[in-house]
Amino acid sequence: MSLTPLEDVQAAVLRECLPLTARAVDLQDALGCVTSMPLEAEELVPPFDNTAMDGFAVQAVDTTDPPVELKIVGTLAAGADPTDVQVGEGQAVRIMTGAPLPTGADAVVMVERTRTAGDVVVIEHHATAGDHVRRAGDDLQPGDVVVDAGTVLTPAHLGVLASLGYQRVPVFPRPRVGVLSTGDELVEGAGELRPGQIRDSNRPTLLALVRQSGFTPVDLGLVRDDERAIGAAVERGLASCDALVTSGGVSVGDFDYVKAVLDRLGSMRSWQVAIRPAKPLAFGTVQGKPVFGLPGNPVSSLVSFELFARPALRQMAGHRRLFRRQVDAVVAEPIRRRPDGKLHLVRVLAAVGEDGRWRVRPVGGQGSHQLAAAAAANALALVPDGEGAAAGSTVKALVLSGDDPS
Repeated sequence: MSLTPLEDVQAAVLRECLPLTARAVDLQDALGCVTSMPLEAEELVPPFDNTAMDGFAVQAVDTTDPPVELKIVGTLAAGADPTDVQVGEGQAVRIMTGAPLPTGADAVVMVERTRTAGDVVVIEHHATAGDHVRRAGDDLQPGDVVVDAGTVLTPAHLGVLASLGYQRVPVFPRPRVGVLSTGDELVEGAGELRPGQIRDSNRPTLLALVRQSGFTPVDLGLVRDDERAIGAAVERGLASCDALVTSGGVSVGDFDYVKAVLDRLGSMRSWQVAIRPAKPLAFGTVQGKPVFGLPGNPVSSLVSFELFARPALRQMAGHRRLFRRQVDAVVAEPIRRRPDGKLHLVRVLAAVGEDGRWRVRPVGGQGSHQLAAAAAANALALVPDGEGAAAGSTVKALVLSGDDPS
């Protein structure tokens, strides 16, 4: 099978992974979701004139020639009803931050510029109308767009929406992603390994990647190399999930049953991608839902998820920026490789130097089975076909750590 360029495979996968149908979710569940439509204010924020300071509400004209004495005629705390409180000529009202401005007052003098004696306050500052007053609608007016469509909702967005009375918001839901491991050689837990057995690391890694990416992971378990058992697990996942991710069984071996099951159940394609690691990929739709058949080697599975599954799932979740941040980075230590017609994704440690430039340094072993070395990396250096990258040269790098842009 000929090798297919990475970009061609990514494009083919994305064409099949359309955004999920938008729906309204509870405000407290919307963090990190993407809005499906613009959200507007339907009322004034703040809803009334209020004070930005603790102090005294006054008529500014009464403070023209400080110091002046004004009679204290009331007190207003945040949340108080100002109906029965009024500021007349020569009067002041003690007021706390957030409290409504009483009728007749047009300014607030902060408490630090006053002195009190009984029911009299001495104002030591010439106030100007509007001082320390937050006007009704100063933040938002009815009809103002608060959050644009396609926005990834942050805590601040949720706070603004709560201030407007939103209890449910229209978003693209988080994809529910079923994760399945296959292989007779795989076991779980801490028990003693029998000859030929290894512990399943792919499923915990992929479940964590799904969760870290903002989606909902669904553990479909570990299934032995048996077509009937694999088929049952896949159908169980399709009944409750929006997409499936499997690891193992997608290469060209005699016991690669996953590909056979997926071919039987739906429309699948297989590629030998021109990359190392993560060359084999099976992908298609089964019952209208995307299924990603990732390779079984631990590092290959991780890299394949990052390159193919994660961008596609982000698109299903309504995101507009699908791929990890790519930066130009200076090679701190030589990255050696041999020509083989593939793009090498070298696990590296990336950091920004004092000069503001990214630098990358390869970490540990680069074998597709060496997950411990991959765990020390926070980026993938994209090293084109050839002899590698010399120290001081520049390569592209996918940064795997940090928040994604919306």
